[in-house]
Amino acid sequence: MRAMAGFTGFSKRAPGFFHQLAAEMSREWFHANKQVYEQAWVAPMTALLADVKAKLAASYKGVPLAEPKVFRIQRDVRFAKDKAPYKTTIGALLSTGKGPVMASGAAVYVQLGLEEYAGAGFYVFTPEQLARWRKKVAADKTGAELAGLVAAARKAGLTLDAHDVLVRVPRGLDPEHPRAELLKHKGCVLGFPAIPRGLIHRPAFSAWLGDQAKRAAPVVRWVQRHVA
Repeated sequence: MRAMAGFTGFSKRAPGFFHQLAAEMSREWFHANKQVYEQAWVAPMTALLADVKAKLAASYKGVPLAEPKVFRIQRDVRFAKDKAPYKTTIGALLSTGKGPVMASGAAVYVQLGLEEYAGAGFYVFTPEQLARWRKKVAADKTGAELAGLVAAARKAGLTLDAHDVLVRVPRGLDPEHPRAELLKHKGCVLGFPAIPRGLIHRPAFSAWLGDQAKRAAPVVRWVQRHVA
């Protein structure tokens, strides 16, 4: 689907699609309303991230940013107890680097619908990335640099998280290490503040998302350079 010329906001009626989908949750209903989903959510989401990508050019100079990727709305139910076929959110990202999405970072990730979230970073490291992360975090020079970048991001209102955070420092590393908290992380995600109420319906959402992503960029670039 071709993206809109520029992000103008999601329709105020767009959330109704997910409320109806949650109530119906059938393939027949979704296929009958697929065009509504693409027009109300996929097209403006693609336009939104295209706008944000342009805003992040200076923050990611020298780092390739992929084209906006909107994730499938279909759920993988092969190993899930919940067999509902569709998600009640739309998720999309701008990935950094040229590798597979799961091994690349996100300059920005946004999820909208019945739940909202926005952030940036690496949700979960591959085993090879995790080994490099621990080595660089433990090292005096690179580790201190990262700690300073994370502190600045937190001061700007971002939160540090990951798919998995250990309770204890990994075996073989000093449990009293000055960067013990970072060593427990198996990913590096910077969560943005809660999206202001109603902002997704306005063109200003693009600027807000871009500003948050710029605050996260120094940490994401550090991970891209030393870990990814």
